[in-house]
Amino acid sequence: MKIKIIPRPDDMRAVEYARELGMKLLDDGHAVWFEEGSTLNEPACIFPLTDAEADIAVVIGGDGSVLHAVQSMKPQIPLVGINFGRVGFLADLESDEAYSFISQLKPDTIETESRMRIQIVVDQQVYNCALNEAVIVTERPAKMLQFSVIVDGIHVETFRSDGLILSTPTGSTAYAMSAGGPIVDPKVKGFLLVPLAPFMLSSRPHLISSERNLSVQLDSYKPANLVIDGKFVGQLHNKSLITVKESPEPALFINANENFFRKVDRKLRTL
Repeated sequence: MKIKIIPRPDDMRAVEYARELGMKLLDDGHAVWFEEGSTLNEPACIFPLTDAEADIAVVIGGDGSVLHAVQSMKPQIPLVGINFGRVGFLADLESDEAYSFISQLKPDTIETESRMRIQIVVDQQVYNCALNEAVIVTERPAKMLQFSVIVDGIHVETFRSDGLILSTPTGSTAYAMSAGGPIVDPKVKGFLLVPLAPFMLSSRPHLISSERNLSVQLDSYKPANLVIDGKFVGQLHNKSLITVKESPEPALFINANENFFRKVDRKLRTL
């Protein structure tokens, strides 16, 4: 099996664990490739693998590491996360069980779960897809923004708030949950809108079917930033139109026999 290993580069525990895991998998006869720039390729990578050639990706780190890996993959390949972060909603394996699980995988029998991603387009400029969320947030603290929510060409809501989260169901347990949004089953196909510190108590989160045409217009002369999966990608201005679509390329997570609802219950108890 051809395995790409992606450790969190600034965590030496994760880097050293990646080295040990890679050596074990090499000894088992697998082809192992560490992510370019991870400084681990000396004995392991006999030949470089592209994402298209790799059978699976193993991400070692926290949720941020998984988000980075998914965003950088072209095309998407099945991945499994090994938790070296605090909570790790996106990492299904712990370090003491990972080798046993991965060594038993076979390319033709891997079970995967598709996780919807969203494509963000701002005034016809296409940005990277988000696995968790896109966030529109004010540049200046205590300065409120105004948003018009348009569904199937109809204005359905106006939010006045410090910002707006445009989340996937997967992202419902991330920033959206912290802002008061609901936990959404990742098998649901929909866009979750959660206003940040809304001015009106009646401004509540919305869950909108991904089959609908959704766009959000910024109706504010105050500057705003667009952040996708934790990374700043650009500035927004008055009348900027943000279109939200379901990406044709979902993230592919290897089924590690971790029930979503049990995981939520267990992970939330650690916060």
